[in-house]
Amino acid sequence: MSERLRIDPAHLTTASAALLDRLREHPPLVHCITNAVVTNFTANALLAIGAAPAMVDIREESGMFAGIAGGLLVNLGTPAEEQRDAAREAVAAASVAGTPWVLDPVAIGALPVRTALAHELVAAGPTAIRGNASEIIALAGAGAGGRGVDAADSTDAAADAATSLALAHGSVVAVSGPVDLITDGHRTARIANGDALLTRITGGGCALGAVTAAFLAASRGAADASAQPGASGSTGTAGTADAARPGADDALLADPFVATVAATVVYTVAAELAAARSAGPGSFAPAFLDALALVTPDQVLARASITVTDAAASVDLASEPVNA
Repeated sequence: MSERLRIDPAHLTTASAALLDRLREHPPLVHCITNAVVTNFTANALLAIGAAPAMVDIREESGMFAGIAGGLLVNLGTPAEEQRDAAREAVAAASVAGTPWVLDPVAIGALPVRTALAHELVAAGPTAIRGNASEIIALAGAGAGGRGVDAADSTDAAADAATSLALAHGSVVAVSGPVDLITDGHRTARIANGDALLTRITGGGCALGAVTAAFLAASRGAADASAQPGASGSTGTAGTADAARPGADDALLADPFVATVAATVVYTVAAELAAARSAGPGSFAPAFLDALALVTPDQVLARASITVTDAAASVDLASEPVNA
């Protein structure tokens, strides 16, 4: 078995904390082509976590911008004609520039325009695909989708579809639910953090796609660092905060699977912290933005609940959550 396939869940927790450090030390520029309902919340979530949002979604600008951004989100929630063209343009430019990008196939399955566009874009090989169980099943061609942004299927029901998508397109696939599932087709992580209030506010899932793009951008910085002449893959090329975290070497932080896990872990830990201070959805939304801004690497280390399965060997690498 290749060494790449085996990963210690404790290292995923450490890497999540380290990538949060790195993102804040080197704020990435995240290009968002997203839906009109969640634009403001998405931009604020990126600002809160420490990234710089840019909501560039028109023809003749999107391609140019995707080539210089640190990460790209393509969210299909309100796919007007010009935005569809902008998404095609941005994905093509990102592919040329090596910009990591996230596809969020919102509400595909029963709706023909966005479903056709999702299948067109996924063929370009997103770095990550993020959706609920029904969206992932529909994108894999194994079902008809859910009810709008609401999933009609469980996360575990989407596990085979997620693995199939990951292997077919070389992507990391993140399935959101009460327990989030993330796979690259070889390794599968389950994250048991978060709070149900995330499902009671507009943009709770869509903003995670943008945060994932931000973490992938931070991960790309680690990949660039590890490729420098003389780089050993140790924390010597990482930030000073990274260097204090055992196991947080550049090779680990540069892995898109690790970065996608890290984004979900940090996001859902922040949701837990916000929920503890909230009376309901109305107070949760601003509290969540505060929590994204204030969540610390130490809180991530203390609260992350991760299990990992090596699909190739069918070995459960953590029978109990890490740092639960």
